Amino acid sequence: MLKIENLVVRYGMIEAIKGISFHINDGEIVALIGANGAGKTTTMHTISGLLKPFDGRVMLDDVEISKIPAYKIVSMGLAQVPERRRVFSEQTVEENLSLGAYTRNDKSGIAEDLESVFEKFPRLKERRNQLAGTLSGGEQQMLAMGRALMARPKILLMDEPSMGLSPLLVKEIFRTIEDINKQGTTVLLVEQNAKMALQIAHRAYVLETGKITLTGTGKELASSEQVKKAYLGG
Repeated sequence: MLKIENLVVRYGMIEAIKGISFHINDGEIVALIGANGAGKTTTMHTISGLLKPFDGRVMLDDVEISKIPAYKIVSMGLAQVPERRRVFSEQTVEENLSLGAYTRNDKSGIAEDLESVFEKFPRLKERRNQLAGTLSGGEQQMLAMGRALMARPKILLMDEPSMGLSPLLVKEIFRTIEDINKQGTTVLLVEQNAKMALQIAHRAYVLETGKITLTGTGKELASSEQVKKAYLGG
């Protein structure tokens, strides 16, 4: 479904991503793990069109999207849940969710999806008229996920969904990611909590200073001595 070929991303003269290639098959959860500054968020932003690559290609369903504006990429079936949630704090929960469906014009489908999000996240339904900025961190993460789902994506990019959340909420968020995947959405997960990410990922890649250094199934990488030492505290 998604293929990244020889991707190079630069900030001025600094090469943040150094010719990486990887792919995601339809129906998978694929994790991209690595330390701070490895290039994980840069990779996500380039895939979703917020950054333009210096070289290489991003292919979605065999269509190159590297030069397409971000809002058009959303309408092609790719949505991102950004790092630190980035909800519209002065808008209500329901208004935030409606903005997620901005590229759509099927009113009945949008209404159905709104109810589906409320079913997935009952706390959002309880707070539908509350300003997003007054929600807890966990609720804002649910809102950011729900907002992305309102675009009805084929593939969902999730950037550090566990950041700043309590261990209990982290488990809940990861369970929800698995549920979303089981319901047919492909997921690319960027996550510093390598242990949790590898538990739910079908496959994973390790990114170090802009290069992919390891790849394998979630289980293979979770049992790798190199990964244990660097990312799992083992």
